Amino acid sequence: MKNVAEASAPLSDVYAHAVRLLENGRADLAAAQAREILRAVCTHPPSELLLAQAEAASGDEASAVLRLRRLAAAHVDWGAPLLELGRIQARQGDGTGAIASLRTAVARTPGLPQAWLALGDHLAATGDEAGAQQAYAEHVRHATTDPRLMTAAAALADGQLPEAERLLRRHLHAAPTDVAAIRMMAELAARIGRHEDAERLLRRAIALAPRFLAARLNLATLLHRLNRPEEALAELDVLLAADSRHPGGRNLKAVVLSRIGDCAPAIEIYEQLLREYPEHGRIWLSLGHALKTEGERERAIAAYRRSIALEPGFGEAWWSLANLKTFRFAADDIAAMRTQLQRGDIENDQRAQFEFALAKALEDCGDHAASFAHYESGNALRRRSLPYRPADATARVRRAVRLLQPGFLRERAGAGHPAPDPIFVIGLPRAGSTLVEQILSSHPQVEGTMELPEIIGLSNRLRREAGDGGGYHELLATLTPGELRDLGQTYLDRTRVHRKLGRPFFIDKMPNNFLHVGLIHLILPNARIVDVRRHPLACCFSGFKQYFARGQAFSYGLADLGTYYRDYVALMAHVDDVLPGRVHRVIYEELVADTEAEVRRLLAHCGLSFDPACLRFFENDRPVRTASSEQVRQPIYRDGVDHWRHFEPWLGPLKAALGDVLDHYPDVPKGIAAGYR
Repeated sequence: MKNVAEASAPLSDVYAHAVRLLENGRADLAAAQAREILRAVCTHPPSELLLAQAEAASGDEASAVLRLRRLAAAHVDWGAPLLELGRIQARQGDGTGAIASLRTAVARTPGLPQAWLALGDHLAATGDEAGAQQAYAEHVRHATTDPRLMTAAAALADGQLPEAERLLRRHLHAAPTDVAAIRMMAELAARIGRHEDAERLLRRAIALAPRFLAARLNLATLLHRLNRPEEALAELDVLLAADSRHPGGRNLKAVVLSRIGDCAPAIEIYEQLLREYPEHGRIWLSLGHALKTEGERERAIAAYRRSIALEPGFGEAWWSLANLKTFRFAADDIAAMRTQLQRGDIENDQRAQFEFALAKALEDCGDHAASFAHYESGNALRRRSLPYRPADATARVRRAVRLLQPGFLRERAGAGHPAPDPIFVIGLPRAGSTLVEQILSSHPQVEGTMELPEIIGLSNRLRREAGDGGGYHELLATLTPGELRDLGQTYLDRTRVHRKLGRPFFIDKMPNNFLHVGLIHLILPNARIVDVRRHPLACCFSGFKQYFARGQAFSYGLADLGTYYRDYVALMAHVDDVLPGRVHRVIYEELVADTEAEVRRLLAHCGLSFDPACLRFFENDRPVRTASSEQVRQPIYRDGVDHWRHFEPWLGPLKAALGDVLDHYPDVPKGIAAGYR
């Protein structure tokens, strides 16, 4: 701080006494003491800052704000007044102003750890996860005083993970209860995928310091990423009980609630946050997603439009409009997207989403050549960030085929959990699985949920336990009937949070679960399995047109799509051979052509009586999160069945990869599964 007169020793004592008064809750006496100092020396910025803090604590925030702004203007290299200003703005619900003040505070005084922490919390509330993590890293860097810990924090903030781990281990050996170091070690473990270690460390930090809210938020975030929403919400409830306005905690709670289908309270939280951060496009985007899931189409469009108005270069918001499927862009929208694509400063991920959105807009206009060119560009960008090896999926199918042999299955008949509750809807993305889910969930005995990740989570757990870097099938072969039953129970326990209506059956619509059909059969032998299949060119090209939020790395190349489809058909053909009748197949084109007959067959396979509501599925107002959410709220239409033909001139690589699978659809080429044994 410049131009500040050095206080005498007695003045220092008086100032220190005033600080203690404020810390002990005597804001009125602290303010009086600060005024005495200022009357005596006229200019003493620390006392003026203290006076502003005391005024704010006494409820006179207007005077505090004026004083802090004067201080900030007079001392342009001092961040502390802006930290206090940011805190007041946050309490007043001005999150945007708080972020601006805190950014300036850390720019002026980078060594303000509490400013970095507060900035991280606000950025987390706006959905800027990368910015929040960087702010938290800077907080750790500047909050420590031990030189060894400071060095470790700097290494962690700079991404030097091996060096950070070495230094942290040495520090924790000497100071095993240092909660800041424990949290840093947990962050490091999470970054390199050691999730169990990260959870254990965070729980230890919280046990040592229950009001360590930053560690509790880290734990809730980790639990959310590990698909343990109930536990994440429990931690968030504790955090918000301690600080009901914690911005990052509120935002994460909305995210978790949306994940489990509780969109109404999530919408309330997002709307509350937007009153505090009205200029942050990412919150508007999150609100739009929640509204879309709830079926509030027009409000979702308005939220996406607001996000775009605030951040025209935010490709994700443009793609979110396109991803409504029933939305049509206007000519000025197309011009705006083309303008944005000419910029050189847009990140590749955002650029890819612009490409997909513009391709959809041009497709709707009938300009199929230009549309395909943009789809191709978007897929090429996406593939650079998601490397994919087709041989890996083929290897997984081969392992499954080798395991699921008649003798192996006979030996395990009766194993697993006997519950008949789940109805698994599998296949490939964009094959019509959301339509089948909507039909089934319209039955009064069936609850629709969403694309549940629990089976994939169990397969990942088995893969980690196998420990060879390959598949889990060899380990699965060693499990006892009791262990298979326990896995089934784990699945039922983890999906319970998604069941809200008390119906006897529920749907797990995760298309990629076809790769784990053997696991499903072994741990839940009475669950129903429905395979939804669509013409290979229609299904694969629809996948090529889709920017998936996560996963589906196979979908960003036409040849890869064809190979993946072929692997899928081969595995399901093998299952039909060794477990005849276990999987019910719905051919999408047949469902469209004769809906009632196919619905009756589907319900019979699931052990359900026919209900006319299943034919009026489009009246079902349940939340739908997938890309087909708007389409399944309309009666079945036949125009889209052959829509891929507009793009047939460019589908040569896809046709070549599909081979005889394309020629035989909807039948299966004889002996296709034999090549995987």
